[in-house]
Amino acid sequence: MVVTSPYQAKPGERVKLSKIPTDATGEFKSKSEGQHASDKNLKKLRELQGVLYAEAKHSLLVVLQAMDAGGKDGAVDHVFSGINPQGCQVTSFKQPSSEELAHDYLWRIHHVTPKRGMIGIFNRSHYESVLVERVHNLVPEKVWSKRFNQINHFEKLLADEGTVIIKFFLHISKKEQKERLEDRLKDPSKNWKFDAKDLDERRHWDAYYEAYEDALEKCSTDYAPWIIVPSDHKWFRNWVISDALVRALEKLDMKYPPPAKGLDKLVVE
Repeated sequence: MVVTSPYQAKPGERVKLSKIPTDATGEFKSKSEGQHASDKNLKKLRELQGVLYAEAKHSLLVVLQAMDAGGKDGAVDHVFSGINPQGCQVTSFKQPSSEELAHDYLWRIHHVTPKRGMIGIFNRSHYESVLVERVHNLVPEKVWSKRFNQINHFEKLLADEGTVIIKFFLHISKKEQKERLEDRLKDPSKNWKFDAKDLDERRHWDAYYEAYEDALEKCSTDYAPWIIVPSDHKWFRNWVISDALVRALEKLDMKYPPPAKGLDKLVVE
């Protein structure tokens, strides 16, 4: 399954995030033009979700990763605003519990992958095990360096069993992150989103960049591609994500199940 997004990381190709623009707007001439295109995608996405749910042959797993304040919550709120909630499940991965730590790092992930007919959205994901654990030296290099292949095998298993996997790295600049964090401090309605730990994490910006570059290079595959989304402009982020999802689901050539035998002879009185 190749998504063919113009922002897709090519398998095995070296990624240098500092050379990839965060403020791109594609071919759109204005914000309103981009928003209109996104609205069309969201309408189409709702239609495709209906067939996905009814046919129940495939599932869709959407992985969202970003630096702090990168826009994961906003992307979920906007891109999936119109779909039927009974066919969608959002999972946010926080610090592992004691029970989760007693298992392998993929145990808590596999447990919540979407069943056939469903859309599963991961707000953070199994990639934390090659990002946070690497940057903060929670596990040695000999451990996290093996996980790229393990993750690829895990995602291949899901794909072989009918799960469409699309992974989005929401790419923002350090300047944009600063402005968003400051906005959280200034706006009382956003104070709850501010975490002092975000300032500590910001000091590790370069280390996270290096970790993300390895993950994007080593784990972007034809069956589970990474898409590097320019995300300084939220409206453009929403278009890139919705465009990739629509493209992927359309390639499944899904159809509503045929009616039960004899249904055409029934009369509702």
